[in-house]
Amino acid sequence: MKSPSSLLRLLFFCSFVLAPCGALRAHNMPGSAVALDFQAGSVDAELTLPMMELELSFKQPLLDAPDRVVRRYDAALRAYIVEHIHPVAPDGREWTVTVEGLHEQADQSIDPTVKTQMDLIAKVHMTPPPGASSRQFRFNYSVINHEVMSHHAVVTLRSDWNNALFNQAEPLGMLQYVVTYLDIDRNAGSWTQGFRTVFDHGMQHIAGGTDHLLFLLVLLLPAPLLARGHRWAEVTGLRQTLTRLLKIVSAFTLGHSLTLALGGLGWVQLPSRLVESLIAVSILVSAIHAIRPLFAGKEAYIAAGFGLVHGLAFASTIADFGFSPAYMILTILAFNLGIEVMQLLVVGCTIPWLAMLSRTPFYRWVRIPGAIFAGVAALGWIAERALSLPNPLDAPVEAIATRAGWIVAALAIFSIAALAQTKVATLRQSRSPGRIPA
Repeated sequence: MKSPSSLLRLLFFCSFVLAPCGALRAHNMPGSAVALDFQAGSVDAELTLPMMELELSFKQPLLDAPDRVVRRYDAALRAYIVEHIHPVAPDGREWTVTVEGLHEQADQSIDPTVKTQMDLIAKVHMTPPPGASSRQFRFNYSVINHEVMSHHAVVTLRSDWNNALFNQAEPLGMLQYVVTYLDIDRNAGSWTQGFRTVFDHGMQHIAGGTDHLLFLLVLLLPAPLLARGHRWAEVTGLRQTLTRLLKIVSAFTLGHSLTLALGGLGWVQLPSRLVESLIAVSILVSAIHAIRPLFAGKEAYIAAGFGLVHGLAFASTIADFGFSPAYMILTILAFNLGIEVMQLLVVGCTIPWLAMLSRTPFYRWVRIPGAIFAGVAALGWIAERALSLPNPLDAPVEAIATRAGWIVAALAIFSIAALAQTKVATLRQSRSPGRIPA
């Protein structure tokens, strides 16, 4: 049996040896991140390099002034990165690598004793040799891991149109001191797969966009009516009603398609808070118009004008995909087609019943309550988006929107019953005693 003094010496030895190991586990050295974006005929890479370890491999005092690293070492850093990234085609030919941008970025450390860590962000463009595919290559990488044995670089795929990957993070592998390359093959998939997926995104976006659909539907409510003074009066003919509906829907489509394209390409941008607030205002204006005429006969112009605002909101959904202009044009086209198809489905499911109901005295029972509902919902959104106030109406409005199918079914039943009742009443009136036949 060991003596007490021996046990004390053993405990002291264990605490002396194991404490640094625990510290190492608690303060892991940061790793690099490599995010790949497959473009049409090229591949872009975004490198996130921790300066703490980049200093060791680059062999310059970067941490002396981490916020001025690019200013001091721009050319040298670009050359260093190009020297340590070597994509190679299957036939052994090397790709062309260029560094298109460098900047510093603060990163909050998990170590509470270190207030701030700095990363170097590098934008790298890689182009295959003539005739080689940009979708299959060996990615040789040794930016830090060639010098720092404990360093690792996690490689992920962020966007790939042909495989319907949009601004996500699909892991490809990890590069270290002894593992310095990855074989990448993205030949599976096709442009049609990406197109179909973005088309579905467009349909889902408009299906879940309660405010967008509410604006259009409320603007269509008075389409079958003619204004007399400051109120809605008699019903127009069926052909005139359909013409007005077509003009309104087409104008809204033209407006939001234009700004969707401009916003998606990054040519027009507005603060999202302003855009969302204006969308709520557009619903409020349309709701008031459905109750009392504000711009009778000019609904198409209003639809086009506010459509420009709605298009900017659509563009914000696809602006972060990170695609080159060629893929972004396909993205805009597919997304917009998805929006249009879902929009036409919604309009096609509701407008026939509204047109039928407008031929009865009961139309105002749907038009006025529908407009009031939209106006109240718009006021809640304006308070939330423009004034940052709580919106207690958001949950009830969304709950009602999720039951849209039941609402359309009820509208259909009510329209058929109202039309039948109106025809019966008209027939009885024509057969009433004392009525002189025409």
